[in-house]
Amino acid sequence: MDIASYKRVVLKLSGESLAGDQGFGIDLPTVDAIAAEVKKVREHGIDVAVVVGGGNIWRGLAGSDKGMDRAQADYMGMLATVMNSLALQSSLENIDVDTRVQSAIEMRQIAEPYIRRKAVRHLEKGRVVILAAGTGNPYFSTDTGIALRATELGVDEILLAKSIDGVYTADPKLDPNAKRYDTLTMQEMIDKKLGVIDLTASVLCMENKIPLAIFDLHGDNAIADALRGVIHGTTVTV
Repeated sequence: MDIASYKRVVLKLSGESLAGDQGFGIDLPTVDAIAAEVKKVREHGIDVAVVVGGGNIWRGLAGSDKGMDRAQADYMGMLATVMNSLALQSSLENIDVDTRVQSAIEMRQIAEPYIRRKAVRHLEKGRVVILAAGTGNPYFSTDTGIALRATELGVDEILLAKSIDGVYTADPKLDPNAKRYDTLTMQEMIDKKLGVIDLTASVLCMENKIPLAIFDLHGDNAIADALRGVIHGTTVTV
């Protein structure tokens, strides 16, 4: 597919992808490298919204599993995504990419509140919009937040940049015979319980006909390649 055929995408970055080799926290050289990839996409005239996870700092489910109130733990996870979003914004602006952070939890001193029309306007003006704090509600996964924002913003595709090069029949770290899928339908992904995104997010994507591309973030030009149809991973169609 020609890269110009995309008008607007949502890029999902796991929190762990910002940690680099250290495995936790924020590794600034890694964030800078990701920002440079995003800049390449913007230079093709594609509207880019980014959703960043918070798993490099805090995981709500991990906290609730150890006895913390689930809602409290989830809110802490949302705050972790804001920290990661601000780090990515800084790296993008250091290379002259106009960027706005919008948060689903109001914190006006550091981010705009998420307003759909305002986010769309930023995208139309060529700004990268980083969407922080999920949906602003506990008990909803980052997956659901991505699917919801992608639907609201009218994107052509969701790009899931991960530390693994696609979707496999089993965990390739545990099963040496695991095979990678080149393509899947959303329904097949649900039926096979492959766990790429949760059920709520899958249904949202199916109903609104938003495909997914899952690929290894750390490959050379991985994001730019994904946008021109060269997926070093798995495509999930609807």
